[in-house]
Amino acid sequence: MRYIIIILVLMGFISCKPNQYSKGAKFAANPVVAHRGAWKTESLPQNSIASLKHAIALGCAGSEFDVRMTADSVLIVNHDPHYNDLVIEETNFSELSHKKLSNGETLPTLREYLLAGMKNNSTTGLVCEIKPSKMEGGDQILAERVVALVKELKAEKYISYYISFSYDILKRIIEIEPEAKTQYLDGSMSPEAIEKAGISGMDYAMSVFKKNPQWIAEAKKRNLILNVWTVNNSKDMDWFLGYRFDYITTDDPELLFKRFQR
Repeated sequence: MRYIIIILVLMGFISCKPNQYSKGAKFAANPVVAHRGAWKTESLPQNSIASLKHAIALGCAGSEFDVRMTADSVLIVNHDPHYNDLVIEETNFSELSHKKLSNGETLPTLREYLLAGMKNNSTTGLVCEIKPSKMEGGDQILAERVVALVKELKAEKYISYYISFSYDILKRIIEIEPEAKTQYLDGSMSPEAIEKAGISGMDYAMSVFKKNPQWIAEAKKRNLILNVWTVNNSKDMDWFLGYRFDYITTDDPELLFKRFQR
């Protein structure tokens, strides 16, 4: 009987798939998420590798960035749907990359950005926002290709969570990578609906939480991650710190650190 128990235990260990999205991840114990990196005080380009490195140097718990896909299927990091008056989804990367960022960087690919975020980083999680696509089936394709690249680079433990305004993007991530954490940005779903959808948390605009403060306590009861964007003044920072949000996304991480450390 003893041998049977031992065999069953060993089989359990073999069959268990480790959660790469949490394995070895020890992000800084603060709620500070730098919005498009920490760019403001140093006048760095938003979503640049330099702003990411500055967020890491500050010790932010997270650094948010935006992902889009070019016409030739290159995943890049840029917030707006256009870059230097060129529509990203309609333009090849070679043409987009001709124009440098204001600090001389080339428009970063997601591959370059993730590799930079994995280097000498023991504090700052990467908060990956996948922008909705206007292409037919584009949301599904984006979700699949982003997750595939993260797995290829073995970057799972550096990804704090995926966020998107697209419900379809988050649902596809949950289908193909159920261990990954996800947060919805749209602001239209209650905590109950978020939980039922299998989404890990709510990352809503300030106005949504202030209009629906009851959602905060309800989200905590359901063990949902609470995040808010984009909080840039002391009064609002203190409001969300008072409610003990898990994360506060800001353009001014240095100011948020001061409010948090009082």
